[in-house]
Amino acid sequence: MKYRTVAVSTAAALAATALLSGCGSDDGGDEPAASGPASLTYWAWAPGLDKVADIWNKGPGKEAGITVTVKKQASGDDLVTKIITAAKAHKAPDLVQAEYQALPTLVSNDVLADISEEAGDAEGEFADGIWQQATLGSDALYALPQDSGPLMFYYRQDLFEQYGLTVPTTWDEFAETARALKKKAPDKDLTTFSSNDSGLFAGLAQQAGAKWWTTGGDKWKVAIDDPATQKVADFWGGLVKEGAIDNQPMYTPAWNKALNTGKQVAWVSAVWAPGTLTTAAPETKGKWAMAPLPQWAAGENVTGSWGGSSTAVTNDSKNKKAAATFAKWLNTDPTALAALVKEGGIYPAATAAQTGGALSKAPDYFSNQPGFYTEAAKIAQGTAPAAWGPNVNVAYSAFKDNFAAAAKNRSDFGAALTAMQDATVADLKKQGFGVSE
Repeated sequence: MKYRTVAVSTAAALAATALLSGCGSDDGGDEPAASGPASLTYWAWAPGLDKVADIWNKGPGKEAGITVTVKKQASGDDLVTKIITAAKAHKAPDLVQAEYQALPTLVSNDVLADISEEAGDAEGEFADGIWQQATLGSDALYALPQDSGPLMFYYRQDLFEQYGLTVPTTWDEFAETARALKKKAPDKDLTTFSSNDSGLFAGLAQQAGAKWWTTGGDKWKVAIDDPATQKVADFWGGLVKEGAIDNQPMYTPAWNKALNTGKQVAWVSAVWAPGTLTTAAPETKGKWAMAPLPQWAAGENVTGSWGGSSTAVTNDSKNKKAAATFAKWLNTDPTALAALVKEGGIYPAATAAQTGGALSKAPDYFSNQPGFYTEAAKIAQGTAPAAWGPNVNVAYSAFKDNFAAAAKNRSDFGAALTAMQDATVADLKKQGFGVSE
């Protein structure tokens, strides 16, 4: 068993970057790129990526002698487990689509190559908070950002007008809006607190300034119960306890009905929400509007992320330079980005692609808000950095278990947060990682 610490920059406190690797080699990634034509395999789950790869294969790839074959995979933890298993057998593909929160886990297992020399000059194409998730706050570059999910506030424009509600610009105003609606329409809720998607809570904590995993020397520090996250937990727990908002999970038939009938009149979500609303609340098309996420301090422009993925090159690739070249093209070239939007329905991480072109027109569901993507791009520029660690899956699982019980019982969210912290620390220690108290 070897331990490896990734080089850390002075900004490393922003992210978990000192990674204790498992039983991987510490010389992975030093093999020279193969000369001559290259045939690359790309594991991914986003729809339409095979069609985007075809554009590459018939154009730039043909000229460069680089062919990319996309092999569709499951997403989330299933892909992380599969790619780690393949890497241990030295049979990983050349490229892999990886969610941002999975990058530390993949790096700590010696799966991903540092492609800073091949693609580091793309930094200016992305918002700082997004680029930081691909570098883990270090001088290395473990992936090229592909898509992002900046958080926003969605609300029923017609019902806000009907009940004389003002779109909240701060979280204090959000709470007052929830209470005001309850007084005017006791059968309605501004929104719900959901325990079945940890990513939303993580994004809200990021906006508040949380840094859940950081490092010092060769040890991890877990601060899931830091003051920023405690503030977020207390805020939402307080609203649930007093009955100002609902306490039911999202993505259920009951939740869909609440959105579709106007029982719930707002939703804190990400830029991809129009697709969900189209399915969940089809009868309310054209009645919703989007606004910036409420702020903790008036006048700020800070948001968190809910979702998003990247394109990474593996240490098993015999053609790392070729793979990095494709990854850079895929996520920065105007033609590729337009195809990603059209074929995959993604919101690109590259800032130049967030307005105009394929995103010049608002989503059909938001035809009443023609400036949807112009506003979204402004919001995305304020994306806060995220600090992920090697056991995000454990933290997320603990969130679902403990916050589900707290929400259902309308009990103290602080206790649930402590349980989430304790479970994450215990798992790191169990895996043999160094943990600072």
